Amino acid sequence: MKTKTTSKSVREYSFEEVFKDSFKSKVFRKEYNEEVVRLKLANQVRDMRMSKHLTQKKVAERADMPQSVVARVESGSHSFSLGTINRIAQVFEKELQLV
Repeated sequence: MKTKTTSKSVREYSFEEVFKDSFKSKVFRKEYNEEVVRLKLANQVRDMRMSKHLTQKKVAERADMPQSVVARVESGSHSFSLGTINRIAQVFEKELQLV
């Protein structure tokens, strides 16, 4: 929680107030939206893999990449290339598209 100290009192800011203020920044919005897209893709990869009852290792073998790459994609905490996500998509017979 963000606080502001003045000579008279301390003002606390809620997450919503800070987020609303931050979202006014074009740079923040761009970075935030990119993060949301990356996390959605990571979740889709994990959900597709689990729905097909495949291990990360099996997906990696079929995509011709190390298992650690699949794990990093699914974690959502690392960036990945379009080439990497495309190879994983092909394992599930999916095609990348801009919507």
